[in-house]
Amino acid sequence: MAAAALASGWRRLQLLQQQLRVAPLVARALLSAGPQWRTRQPIPQPFSTAADQATFDTISRFKERPWEYLESEEYIERYGSQPVWADYRRNHKGAIPPQKTRKTCIRGDKISGNPCPICRDPKIEVDHRNVKLLEQFICPHTGIPYHPTRTGVCMKQFKKLTTAIQDAKDNGLLRFAVPRVEVRLEDYCGSHAAVGKTPPPARVGDEPWYSWYQWQQPPEKEIARIRQMYKPFLKETPTAAAAAPSETAGLPK
Repeated sequence: MAAAALASGWRRLQLLQQQLRVAPLVARALLSAGPQWRTRQPIPQPFSTAADQATFDTISRFKERPWEYLESEEYIERYGSQPVWADYRRNHKGAIPPQKTRKTCIRGDKISGNPCPICRDPKIEVDHRNVKLLEQFICPHTGIPYHPTRTGVCMKQFKKLTTAIQDAKDNGLLRFAVPRVEVRLEDYCGSHAAVGKTPPPARVGDEPWYSWYQWQQPPEKEIARIRQMYKPFLKETPTAAAAAPSETAGLPK
């Protein structure tokens, strides 16, 4: 009885081991057989109304193609043929406006009370391809961008404008004046008076060409002061020692 029970238990253990070996192979075969066995995660749908979705689609479309907003009926109804900064007025204390606009109109989720002409309209996007918008901030006579104190844009948008204007000029979308310089061949030839060999001045006898090449005797007071200053370090030569008594012979003792 004990031997039979032991044999049946051993068979069951072998059968269980075989099942454990086959189970992962079957699972792999089922997963690779077809995608219908795989579970799909549900896609969360955000709650939004039809109006919100339409506004989001319009803003995203104008963000990808910002030049289309300046041709839309909404822009023409709001601004007409004037620039976007024509009806903007800055808020400041006193009668004299400050010489600098604010750094930025949007800080995190907070918007200032009177945002600049670009920050107040979310559909306006500063881009080097939006040539019509960039031309509104460039002086037609000089080609220089208007100062932010005139247009009222914040310093953050002004930096974006200057970068976009430069990129548009580099890509050939904006015209810019190149100064015309007249090149004269006389300035680059070797026969020019400033390029030719300068003759030396005329010499008279053994005098040098220039006066500052001649020996100039220093004054006696300066020599005496230097000798007194460096007396401990000077060594008298025999000629100087012989000439010293003759110089002091006529002096009173």
